[in-house]
Parts: sequence; C-alpha cells; structure tokens
Amino acid sequence: MRRLLRVPGDRAPIDESETHRIFSASILLSALRCLLTYVVLPFVLPVIGVARGVGPAIGIPVGIVALTFDYVGIRRFWLANHRQRWAFTALYAVVGAMVLALVIVDIVDAVR
Repeated sequence: MRRLLRVPGDRAPIDESETHRIFSASILLSALRCLLTYVVLPFVLPVIGVARGVGPAIGIPVGIVALTFDYVGIRRFWLANHRQRWAFTALYAVVGAMVLALVIVDIVDAVR
C-alpha cells in the first residue's frame, strides 16, 4: 500500500491533526457530491426551472475534486503512520468507489 500511495518507508510520520482535517474535508466533499446528485440536481433545479443538462457539468468537477481529496486523505493517514490507517483506507475506498461511479455516470450522460 505504501508503494501504491508513494509513501516513503524511511520518512518520519507527519502530525495526525492535519490528517484528520484532510479526512473531514474529503468526506465533506464526497457528501456534497452525493447531495448534489440525489437532491439538488434531480429535484431542486427542475423546480426552479433550470435546464436538465447541468448535472454532469456540476457533478464531474466536484467528483474529481472529491476523489483527489480522498487520495490525499488516504496518503496522509499512511504518512502519519496512523494506527487506524487500514480502517480509514477501507472507508475512503468505499466512498471513493461510490463517487467514481457517479462521475462515470455523469461522463456517460455528458457524452450522450
């Protein structure tokens, strides 16, 4: 896992407070992505008269930023040599898989 995340084995661990801040930000971005996908885009925008095609234009960039933060978050846990790095890696993997699936759906919708 360290090689996949490009975490050097001989480096001293980083401070865990920054790790928890990144975790909060990445989970918040992923939650925002889901809120946009399931509430704002399908229900709120049509009610206020906004065109249907704006979903992918909003969802793809937010999803890419969320996936980037997920990667940075996982890497931070490994850089900190956090005692629960495997648990957080699993959580990030699940959240990242859901966001990636939504980004793929948005890309397919944008191409059509």
